[in-house]
This record gives sequence, structure tokens and C-alpha cells, in this order.
Amino acid sequence: MASSSSCRAWHCLLALFLLSSFAYGQLSPSFYAKTCPTLELIVRSTVTKAVLVERRMGASLLRLHFHDCFVQGCDGSILLDDKGSFVGEKTALPNMNSVRGFEVIDEIKKNVELVCPGVVSCADIIALAARDGMVMLGGPSWPVPLGQRDSTTASLNAANSDIPTPDYNLEQLIAAFNKHQLSPRDMTALSGAHTIGYSQCLNFRDHIYNGTNIDPVFGTLRKRTCPAQAPNGDTNLAPFDVQTALVFDIAYYSNLVTKRGLLNSDQELFNGGSQDALVSQYATNPALFATDFVAAIIKMSNLSPPPGTPTQIRRNCRVVNS
Repeated sequence: MASSSSCRAWHCLLALFLLSSFAYGQLSPSFYAKTCPTLELIVRSTVTKAVLVERRMGASLLRLHFHDCFVQGCDGSILLDDKGSFVGEKTALPNMNSVRGFEVIDEIKKNVELVCPGVVSCADIIALAARDGMVMLGGPSWPVPLGQRDSTTASLNAANSDIPTPDYNLEQLIAAFNKHQLSPRDMTALSGAHTIGYSQCLNFRDHIYNGTNIDPVFGTLRKRTCPAQAPNGDTNLAPFDVQTALVFDIAYYSNLVTKRGLLNSDQELFNGGSQDALVSQYATNPALFATDFVAAIIKMSNLSPPPGTPTQIRRNCRVVNS
């Protein structure tokens, strides 16, 4: 009975959070109910096809959403190609040769434009695709706040400075998320996205060779495909979660407890600091993790471009409307 009451309490808190966040941001899961009622079906079917072809794409679409929202809000700016004198965010260090899924977003946009031309933003398509890709990998679903618009600008500098890097310590992680009105609890829950997907050797080399908070057996395993001398093996991939690389579960957190976090920034969440207790809770309570993750990603999805930012509904997600 106590467990049931606790569960209901969490549902009530989440419901209150949803109502307040949607009202504040003027975003709503039903934003396109009249103007493009088949939107979610189109996104889901296109994402399903992409993930069936390559399961890793589910993780890539989720990462694309994070990297979009962490630079000037969820505005689709990460999708803009460099063209002429325009320099976008794709060549930023956290994105270059790393962020994927652009072709899937292109396909969704093409399919949506056939039915609802000029109505749905690329930013909203990213958010929906991230949710649906994660559900395909066993993650929870959530009502995506819709109504974001596409920025006509991008910021290479902000992408280089605002997206957390693999070498961040806990203090830097907390500050990076706080900059986007995300709490330490939000940060620890959202980091659980690393229960799916892979990272390149160049991102975890320093941790496995020089880190002091790493299980030696795990370090030896990772060194097999990540040579010590850069740039040898820089692009070799390793799973964040060695047990279930493409299943959304709590193994990420149990790995942190046993010092098997792939990145330094992962292991910093459980390294004698303020987030240790929460990591331990998530490692044994999948319902709590799922609830916190959903609340945090909805909060992140509500991040809009700064007031006064010129926006539009792009016809082609890669270029500003002419």
C-alpha cells in the first residue's frame, strides 16, 4: 500500500510539473492537434523504420535533442549546414564527426511537409524523434511540449562552450546544467541517457589510462580497442553500458557504483560527491529513474531561444528560408 501511495504521489508531482511548465512556456503536447493532427504518427513511423535498420539511431536521436537544446534553447540550430559565410554548430568539437541522425530528421521533415506544409518546426521534430527513438529502445514515453520555432541563427562558440565535455568534473557538470535552469537532480537523471549508445575512444582515452576512479578490469577491457597514443583508434566505439548497450535501463547507474563509467564525466556522478546517494537510488529503482528522467527531459524541452531571437518554420531543416 505504501508503495502504491508513493507511486501515485510521483504521478501527481509530475502532473503538476507538466501543467506549470507548459503554461509557463506556452508550449503544449497538443500544439499541432488542429494544424497537423497526424504529426506524431508520421514521426513515429519514420523513426521506427530508422531504428529497425540501425538500433543505435535511437540513442543518436536522443543525443541530437540534447545538443540542440543546450545551445540557445531547443531551436533546431544544430541542423543548419555551413553555407557560404554562414557557420553553424555541426563543426563544434562536441558535434563534429559525432552527432548523427540528420538524415532521419530530413526524412521526417519531408514526410511532414507533404501533409502539413510550412506548419511544423524542425525543433519540434527533433524533440518528438528523440522521444520515439528512446521508446523503441525500451525507455519511457512522455508528452512532448510542442510549439518551438526554428532559429535563423546558430552559435559555434556556444556549442563549444555550453555542451558538457567528457572531461568535466562534478562541479563543472552542475554549473553547465544550472546555466540552462536544470538542477543537479535533473543533471544526474538526464545523464542516464548514457545507458544507451556509444562513445569514441578519443572521449574516454584519458579516463581509462589516467583516471583514478575506474575499475582496473573495466579499464583493461576498454584499452583493447582504444590505444594509448592518439590519434590511433580515435574513432573506435565503445558502449556506455557494457551489459545492455541499446536497452534503456538502470545498468548505467549500477556501473557507476562499481566504477565502470565510460567517461570521466560519467564517473564523476559517483565519486564521493553530492550525487552519490541519488546514483545509488537510481541503480536499484528503475521507476524513480524513469520518473525523474521524464520530468527532466520535459523541463529541458521547454528551453526556448532567448527573447528577440529571429525564428521561423524552416522548409528545409538544413537551411534558413530564403
